[in-house]
Amino acid sequence: MDYYRGKDVLITGGLGFIGSNLARRLVELGASVTLVDSLIPEYGGNFANIADIRDKVTVNISDVRDQHAMRWLVQRRDVLFNLAGQTSHMDSMSDPHTDLEINAKAQLSILEACRAANPSIRIVFAGTRQIYGKPDYLPVDEDHPIRPVDVNGINKVAGEWYHLLYHQVYGIRSSVLRLTNTYGPGMRIKDARQTFLGIWIRLLLEGRPFEIWGGEQLRDFTYVDDCVRAMLLAACREEAWGRIYNLGGERTVSLRGTAELLVAAAGSGEFAVREFPEERKKIDIGDYYSDFGRITAELGWRPEVSLEQGLQRTVAYYRERLAEYI
Repeated sequence: MDYYRGKDVLITGGLGFIGSNLARRLVELGASVTLVDSLIPEYGGNFANIADIRDKVTVNISDVRDQHAMRWLVQRRDVLFNLAGQTSHMDSMSDPHTDLEINAKAQLSILEACRAANPSIRIVFAGTRQIYGKPDYLPVDEDHPIRPVDVNGINKVAGEWYHLLYHQVYGIRSSVLRLTNTYGPGMRIKDARQTFLGIWIRLLLEGRPFEIWGGEQLRDFTYVDDCVRAMLLAACREEAWGRIYNLGGERTVSLRGTAELLVAAAGSGEFAVREFPEERKKIDIGDYYSDFGRITAELGWRPEVSLEQGLQRTVAYYRERLAEYI
């Protein structure tokens, strides 16, 4: 990771969960880091996420939909970690136009800004496993058919393909990581907009029972430190340019099993298993877990933090800072 020493790095969504953890690691590696965030309340940006590095990074409060701001911000940067996005699947169905503006139109504007003002920049785009839809086979590899089940998934497909197209046509060095159930310190726990684990943790620490919908669905989880390491590799390795990579977890576990591990990490707690709400059934994908063999073979990445370890670290973090995240 010596590549990052002295490099000028821009992170969109930088005050959010993954962006802030990435910023912390980049500071450790000696990079100059600028964080761009709109601080729209529903999207997870929080100054609490960078309390320990606030004087070591530059923060710019801007919206990625602002074409003029982004054209200025991408100038002279060595690397762009493009993490800003609308992540709620339910919100994308109730307000599809906003999802389109952020996850598709704004991504095209960012790439146009790079083409015009800084075509030598390197870009890592945060995609999502949600684009695969209900799996035809497991584990899901990058060649699986793309079949989104909601507006968010469709717009995220567009976002990632814009990045790949601009690499193919204009030579802008871009790569895509399809994330799956990333969790850890800094994740949104106020509600379930980013991940169900967030609201589970909040309720658990408040001494209230949480609900599991279904319970037997299989998932894999990526601890945020592992996700950050994959992003850093994708930006600094030439073989990653123009490539798509799945991330995943070190094992597969049911939602019920995940709940049991979370309660064990907290030392106490209760949960109840419920039927899926009707409005969620049509977009539920059933079992899902990733084949991340491609990124292992090409970049040497594989998850290192076990689910037990990750949940313990995450619960400990929020036990000390709960008031800052609710």
